[in-house]
Amino acid sequence: MNKEFHIQTNAHSEMMDITHEIEKWIKEQGIQEGIAIVSSLHTTAGITVNENADPDVKTDMLMRLDNTYPWTHPQDKHAEGNTAAHLKTSTVGHAQTLIISNGELVLGTWQGVYFCEFDGPRNRKYHVKVIADK
Repeated sequence: MNKEFHIQTNAHSEMMDITHEIEKWIKEQGIQEGIAIVSSLHTTAGITVNENADPDVKTDMLMRLDNTYPWTHPQDKHAEGNTAAHLKTSTVGHAQTLIISNGELVLGTWQGVYFCEFDGPRNRKYHVKVIADK
């Protein structure tokens, strides 16, 4: 079973916590055990799992990605001018595989699932595929 989710991003670069939307859908489906694959459907937006307690972690991560991949580089050739967004997505990854146990995502105390926008704001999509244990 799978579902496509829609998300509106609000900034050029941001990390949006999507944990609760995924968990809500898993509960609605009655899935108790299995895995969930969460995938961004874009080449300039990724999915990651990281701390969701201190908002400075998101700020720091975005800052460090910007430092590593500056928006403009004199040798970039990509006509759209968003090479940095492609590099950030490749670094973060476009998908995460998560365990479902007792009807919930298995995440550490401080972990959350994030949709990472690197070329916004835009209307975006991500897909969740669940493979349930029988």
